[in-house]
Amino acid sequence: PGNTFLDGTFQDAVVSGWRVSPYEFCTMEEFEGLKGSDQYYFILLTQGQFKKEAEPGIQFITLVKGGPEAKDGIESMLEVATLPFAAADSPSGRELVYLPALLDIMQNYAIASIEKDFSVLGGLSSFATNMSKAKKMDVIFADEDLSEEITDEIIESCFNDKTKVMDIDDVDTLAEENTPETLVSYVIAPADAAPGSFCYKLLIDTYNHELYYFRKHRISKKTGAGFLAEDIKRITASRK
Repeated sequence: PGNTFLDGTFQDAVVSGWRVSPYEFCTMEEFEGLKGSDQYYFILLTQGQFKKEAEPGIQFITLVKGGPEAKDGIESMLEVATLPFAAADSPSGRELVYLPALLDIMQNYAIASIEKDFSVLGGLSSFATNMSKAKKMDVIFADEDLSEEITDEIIESCFNDKTKVMDIDDVDTLAEENTPETLVSYVIAPADAAPGSFCYKLLIDTYNHELYYFRKHRISKKTGAGFLAEDIKRITASRK
């Protein structure tokens, strides 16, 4: 429970796209009664606050397993997967476009975690598909997803007809239309990002919702939110 509009949207996305297990929706009261059983997994919308943040900056989709340790709180439960979802305060609205893709990524990661052992998988950065497999795909960055580090010189030297910058609304349309052979950028950072907060950067296949790139960095006075120069160079170098 929380934001009524977001709750309904989240439930609709689950109804449309959750495929790996039977599920049902429950209230927080029901969750408190069920969380001690290891026969259940739970998806919750949570907020994360890092050490140097005055308040939670990012909202996450978290998948945890029930068990006796749940008596000590959600943070003590076995975490299967956690994906950044949106700014905790003043979400942009883009999160609604990418929610179906994020749920698919979470399901694929959960299956891989259970099959391969949680400790072996190595997190979402390791789970992401190698960018070298995207050589024939278009990689489209939303203009607002690029940090201030990305100068015209960097764009000229690293971008080409297969790697482009587009208006953020046009990029979101590509995602909504499940455009084939296309990766698009999605950045999650606090609405009022300040030094000490984290920024998450994703490249998502708009057609099959496969995760190709996942990195985070701590925002500082020198590095703001968005894809940094090192991200762009790493992404474009792997596609040559």
